[in-house]
Amino acid sequence: MADTSDFRTGFTMRHRGGLWSIAEFQHVKPGKGPAFVRTKLKNVENGKVVEHTFRAGEKVEEVRLERRPYQFLYPDGDFFVFMNTETYEQIQLHEESLGDVPLYIKESDICSMLLLEGNPLSVEAPLTVELKVKETDPGLRGDTAQGGSKPATMETDLVVQVPLFIEEGEVLKIDSRTGKYLGRT
Repeated sequence: MADTSDFRTGFTMRHRGGLWSIAEFQHVKPGKGPAFVRTKLKNVENGKVVEHTFRAGEKVEEVRLERRPYQFLYPDGDFFVFMNTETYEQIQLHEESLGDVPLYIKESDICSMLLLEGNPLSVEAPLTVELKVKETDPGLRGDTAQGGSKPATMETDLVVQVPLFIEEGEVLKIDSRTGKYLGRT
C-alpha cells in the first residue's frame, strides 16, 4: 500500500474498481482545514481522464506496470501479432483492443506494450512514424498562397491533412499522438 506522499506523475493505482495513472497532481495545504491532494487520473484501459481529490495520507493500492518493446509482425484476420524483442515470445491481440494504433504501425515497427503481471493492457505506437502516401489529389500549381492542405491516404489507411505539394509515393513523418503531418523524410 502507498499513500498520497508517494504520488508522482505516472504513478499507477487501483481505484474505484479500475486501473488509474496520475496525469497531474497538486498537494494543497489550505490555511483552514486538513491538507489534500488534487489529481487528474487517466484510466489505463480506456484513456478516460477524471479529477479526484484525496485526503492527505490516504492509502491507495499501487500497481506496478511494465513497459516492454514489442515488434509488430503481421495482421492475422481480426488479430495483430506482436513479438517480445527480448524473449521472442509472440502474442496475438484483437484489433478492437488496439484502438487507432493499427493506423500508425506497419510490419516490423517497434511498439511499446504496457503489461500488468505479464498480461497486455495497451499498445502504444512510436511517437513519430514514417508512412508512404497511397492516395492523394494532385496539387495545383501556384495554389499555395493560403498555405492550403488536402487529405492524403497513407499505406495503413490513415487519412492525414498534408500540404498541397505532397504527391503519391512520398514518405511522410506523422505524429502518432495527434495524427498530424510533421514533414517529409
